Amino acid sequence: MNLHITGRNLEVTPAIHDYVHNKIGRLDKHFDSVIEAQVILSIERLKHTAEITLRVAGKDIHCSNSEDTLYAAIDVLADKVERQVIKHKAKTTNHAHQPHKRMEASLA
Repeated sequence: MNLHITGRNLEVTPAIHDYVHNKIGRLDKHFDSVIEAQVILSIERLKHTAEITLRVAGKDIHCSNSEDTLYAAIDVLADKVERQVIKHKAKTTNHAHQPHKRMEASLA
């Protein structure tokens, strides 16, 4: 998975980079076909925002969150996107539907 971390109005320090990488890296245990993840971190006065766009086969998953601290925003964002990935995986692997039955020609 390619992980791109961008900061708006803040410098992405190695500590923040490692923290985001560890939190978003948890997605690999649920769904290993994530192509790319783009994380955007921003700070405006008292509002810390974290956004993520995941590119998976056939769909883009976007999620955002705002909290009082940047680390709290990253934590909640990781939980949200993990739930969305699990939901997407369940939809793509659900084979519970019944196939259409063939019309049998009656021999009379």
